[in-house]
Amino acid sequence: MRLQLDFLQFEPALQLSQRAGARFVFDPIRRKHVVLTPEELLRQLVLQYLLEIKAYPASRIRSEIGLTLNNRPKRCDIAVFDNTLNPWLIVECKSPKVALGTAAFEQVARYNLQFRAPYLAVTNGLATYSCALDFEQETFSFLEDFPAYEQR
Repeated sequence: MRLQLDFLQFEPALQLSQRAGARFVFDPIRRKHVVLTPEELLRQLVLQYLLEIKAYPASRIRSEIGLTLNNRPKRCDIAVFDNTLNPWLIVECKSPKVALGTAAFEQVARYNLQFRAPYLAVTNGLATYSCALDFEQETFSFLEDFPAYEQR
C-alpha cells in the first residue's frame, strides 16, 4: 500500500546554508551541517515528519548508521530504536529520480538482516511504503502510515 505523504510540507523547517559554493542542511539528529543532495534533502524531510507528526523521540533516532554487509561498509539512512535500544524501524531514502522497485526493497531488507527491526519503510519522496514484519510467520503487511511509536 502506497502511503500518501507530503514530505515537502516540512521544507520550511529545514535549516539551509551555503558556503564555498556548496549547499548544506542542518541534521538535527547528527547535530551538524551536511551537504545537501537530493537524497539528503529527502532524509531531512522524513526526519521532520518523524519528529513533528509521528512524535518519535529524537533521542531514539539515528541517521546514517554504518553497518557491514558481505564485508562491505554500508549506511542505513534512518534507524529508530525502542526504549530498550533495539532497532524498531529502518527507513531507506532514495533520490526522487530513483524508482522504487524490487532493488530498493531488497536493500532495506538486507540491512534488516542485521538489525531485525519489526518495521521497515522505503521512500523516494514521491512514493512511500511502510510495512510490519512478522519474523515467526516470515510474513509482512503493508501499513497505512509509519507505525506509532508507542506500539513498541
